[in-house]
Amino acid sequence: MDIISPQNPRVKEWAQLLEKKHRDKQHKYIIEGIHLVQEALTAGADLECVAFDLEQGIPSELAHLAGKSAEWIGVSPAVIAKCTDTKTPQPVFAVVRKPRSAAGLDALMSREGSLVIVLDGVQDPGNVGTIIRSADAAGADGVILGRGSADLYNPKTIRSTMGSLFHLPVVEGDLMEILPEAKRSGARVISTSLQAQDTCYSYDFRQGSCWLLVGNEAKGVSEQAQQLVDDALIIPMRGQAESLNVAMASTLMLFEAMRQRHFA
Repeated sequence: MDIISPQNPRVKEWAQLLEKKHRDKQHKYIIEGIHLVQEALTAGADLECVAFDLEQGIPSELAHLAGKSAEWIGVSPAVIAKCTDTKTPQPVFAVVRKPRSAAGLDALMSREGSLVIVLDGVQDPGNVGTIIRSADAAGADGVILGRGSADLYNPKTIRSTMGSLFHLPVVEGDLMEILPEAKRSGARVISTSLQAQDTCYSYDFRQGSCWLLVGNEAKGVSEQAQQLVDDALIIPMRGQAESLNVAMASTLMLFEAMRQRHFA
């Protein structure tokens, strides 16, 4: 059934998902735009519904996916404007049910030789989304978002992942519980430090499971998490920049690990 009025009860429920407290309460979130909806459908994400602009019809890129695994609803531009975060709304959005974090975490813990990136209080949604995208590109097995990091389901975070959110497990949780368990499972926790002696290029990323720990944009890795680090590495720099953006540093580490594991 088509929905025209922004005052429709279902529309009000969707619009609430722009706020974290309602995403947590409903265990759902919104994705916007043709690319993200296409990625979600192709990856088999748990979509409740896909809402498309009645005036424009189902986008041609999604036509072959229409009717699959979700309810498809024609809506007015006013409904789209109310339920989306971008200044220039795209002609389609979808409501997605959150996955169960426990299942993704269990899979990461049990995987031998895993490559995982762990975020300790990375607060910028753009940085979090970019790191998820880099982890996907480098073939990492998963991403862990520690407490204090930007919300995975923030619209800005989701846009920055460019769909990589649907390609690998991304788990939110307490690092003080997750990291000790990972270490008991045989993983080495690796972090960057300007005081480190070893470089990321001399380190052997092929030795079992490597969990790369990166910290807050201003403060770095917290003292508590620092206590759990097995190996500290430095990213050598030849120029005059004092340091690298956390997303860039994460990308360098992930791609060096990928190079050693698959291209050395």
